Amino acid sequence: MKEQFLWVEKYRPKKIEDCILPDNLKKTFSEFVKNGEIPNLLLSGTAGIGKTTVAKALCEEIGCDYLIINGSDEGRMIETFRNKIKNYASSVSLMGGRKVIIIDEADYMNAESVQPALRGAIEEFSGNCSFIFTCNFKNKIIDPIHSRCTCIDFKLNGSKAKMASAFFKRVEWILTQEKVDYEKDVVAAIITKHFPDNRRVLNELQRYAAGGVIDKGILHSVTDVQISDLVKALKDRDFAACRKWVTNNLDNDATKLYRKIYDTLYELLKPNSVPQLVLHLAKYQYQAAFVPDHEINMIACLTEIMVDCEFK
Repeated sequence: MKEQFLWVEKYRPKKIEDCILPDNLKKTFSEFVKNGEIPNLLLSGTAGIGKTTVAKALCEEIGCDYLIINGSDEGRMIETFRNKIKNYASSVSLMGGRKVIIIDEADYMNAESVQPALRGAIEEFSGNCSFIFTCNFKNKIIDPIHSRCTCIDFKLNGSKAKMASAFFKRVEWILTQEKVDYEKDVVAAIITKHFPDNRRVLNELQRYAAGGVIDKGILHSVTDVQISDLVKALKDRDFAACRKWVTNNLDNDATKLYRKIYDTLYELLKPNSVPQLVLHLAKYQYQAAFVPDHEINMIACLTEIMVDCEFK
């Protein structure tokens, strides 16, 4: 088998014990491994937090045959989707025991056709196959699927600092394995910027490590979003400057960008403009989950803020 080039795959944990999770979640998944059984699961949480990794690790550790289906791709074609599931779920496992179907990005499945069809498939193949759904937005999954699954939210709550520290140690080990020289404070800055999106952190580190070293020379690309230029552009109603700011910050996490804009403008706008700010940000933050062009979406949001909101 050809060795994986991408770090996110090469160093993906194969056991639940190796997954970086809050203690309560690790305990829950460890019980599944101990019992040797995987119930129908709906795993929800932000991008890159480890949902798919956990799903694969459960199957690998228990020793199940499993199939991965991408809901954002195949989940829109009802016949292909149904036939693929039926052909796999109805066959006998070569490893013995139950089979598992992991449906990744399940929130992108068509809620009018594919998701209702799955409701029946879960019951039809319950004697032979378990289903694991992963999603960023569980509200996009219809209630009948919720009711047929054990729903687990990947929430950090008070575990964020502990998990970030554990992930930092994992990253140091990976960099050592890859023989990459690095400065700890620079690696910490990258983790701080993108955590808990572990996938994004590893992808960024692999990109920066292409030159064989991760040092302060890349810090200008890693530092947190600078929003002062945007505030000035919005106050001056300078569309060109807004567009330039969006272009310069497009590689940042969209959710964090919208939150940063909200936190900053809340104190700078006249009180009667704050509700309008919230409505605009909420609308475009929601759309960011599925729009084809994030730059246009962000510029549209800032244009509405520029037109409708007044500064103090």
